[in-house]
Amino acid sequence: MKKLFYITLLLGGIALAKPAEAQVSVSLNIGIQPQWGPVGYDYARYYYMPEMNVYYDVSNRYYHYYDGRRWRSHRSLPSRYRHYDLYRTHKVVINESSPWRNHSHYYDRYRNYSRSSRQVAIRDGGRHYRHDRGDYKYNRKREKEHYKRYKKAEKRHHREHRGRH
Repeated sequence: MKKLFYITLLLGGIALAKPAEAQVSVSLNIGIQPQWGPVGYDYARYYYMPEMNVYYDVSNRYYHYYDGRRWRSHRSLPSRYRHYDLYRTHKVVINESSPWRNHSHYYDRYRNYSRSSRQVAIRDGGRHYRHDRGDYKYNRKREKEHYKRYKKAEKRHHREHRGRH
């Protein structure tokens, strides 16, 4: 009788048990990042451009900038930023909400990045750059070395095959 009771209890527990449901959420916004955004990020909530002291909301496509009294949000930048090239200015990816509320932290941390031009834009992110390391100078050096080796091999080939055409 005890066995029957325990078997019934076990079967009842199994019948009432809710199956486990795993929820995995992966957020990618690769397709909505602007062409002037930096290469190598699957997700970016904001770009901070230290040279301009401007934040760009990637998902909503808004610029957030300080106008002297308060932070403003607009779809385009005011005319005072017209001489900046968004493809060449350095961008810092920030994945927290309303980063301009903590602007002094980002300003202090990234103000020296304002003249850095080593960053590759999505538009220019071809196969000739090493995105995984973010090291443009490293790849440029390798390209120069490859070109030198190619020229040496070409000269050697011409020397060896002179007059054999």
